[in-house]
Amino acid sequence: MKRKQLAILGSTGSIGTQALDIVREHPQQFEIYALTANNNVELLIRQAREFHPEMVVIANEKLYPALKEELKDLPIKCWTGTDAICEVVQASPIDMVLTAMVGYSGLRPTIEAIRAKKTIALANKETLVVAGALISGLALENRTPILPVDSEHSAIFQCLVGEGSNPVEKIILTASGGPFRNHSLEQLAKVTKKEALKHPNWDMGAKVTIDSATLMNKGFEMIEAKWLFDVSPQQIEVLVHPQSIIHSMVQFQDASIKAQLGLPDMHLPIQYALAYPDRLPASFERLDFRKYPALTFEEPDTKRFRNLTFAFEAMRQGGNMPCILNAANEIVVAAFLEDRIGFLEMSDVIEKTLQQATYIAQPEYEDYVQTDAEARRRAEGIMKK
Repeated sequence: MKRKQLAILGSTGSIGTQALDIVREHPQQFEIYALTANNNVELLIRQAREFHPEMVVIANEKLYPALKEELKDLPIKCWTGTDAICEVVQASPIDMVLTAMVGYSGLRPTIEAIRAKKTIALANKETLVVAGALISGLALENRTPILPVDSEHSAIFQCLVGEGSNPVEKIILTASGGPFRNHSLEQLAKVTKKEALKHPNWDMGAKVTIDSATLMNKGFEMIEAKWLFDVSPQQIEVLVHPQSIIHSMVQFQDASIKAQLGLPDMHLPIQYALAYPDRLPASFERLDFRKYPALTFEEPDTKRFRNLTFAFEAMRQGGNMPCILNAANEIVVAAFLEDRIGFLEMSDVIEKTLQQATYIAQPEYEDYVQTDAEARRRAEGIMKK
């Protein structure tokens, strides 16, 4: 059987390293063709030595000499820079590109991979948040499948498999509520970086963990769901489900609801996307319902967690508003992780950036680039006032 050739963009991050776990477990199904990383050159070198890809790319050009030197004894092509990542995804042997880069940086490589007609395993939700109309149009034009990797969107996708053209009445996205679900506004104002990085259920990278704590992650997932599943904002509901066992649900027009359940482990949705339409055997821990006698649900509090409201409004307005939202969020999360801004202040800066940045109703690719740059400048300027 021919092994599926994979390019993993962001191989040293949380999703990328877990994807490589899947490849280790199923060496007869998958082969690594390309690996890319931003700054973690030491781990990228170790991964290259283990998996022997055809090529590796380090985005940070200052780290290229170290990469090339450490891999000079192996027949691996070493490249550097963001342009190189965009070139790598077009290589003809690649069957699937797993986009696990963080934030806006994943947009351009995903566009190039779609144009090269590669199947996309999408873990970079910001790609659809920033430019959902553009990406959806390109995927349709190039007949390129986009398979969701996020646990919530994987759950929805799994619920829809076999349903054909049966109309979806509602998508129900579940959220853990994060570590501060029961905090008051006074308590939230005092939240530290260390506290925010302790997610109660999931093991994720720093940026996604902060987004989960502010519920911005769920806001982004609403926007992503709109484009992935061709639904209106009014057809998307968010429910806080602290146990993180039901990963999301789909309600159909006959009132039936389908749900996908499992332990909070990203290996499962990653493997499902990589192997689709097959379900491969897995060594993951199985869900024991006796350990979860109660599954609870509640409405999210948008007064304490305002980012959900911002995301819904950006999704409703469309155009480049989600792009502004994402850029502002990336700036404030970085500032919070650098102890330059408080937990609640992140939402204040995002709100002001949304009010001040230039709105474009029907943006092209270059408009997204300019919008991203403008929104970042405005967010930084607001923080300095």
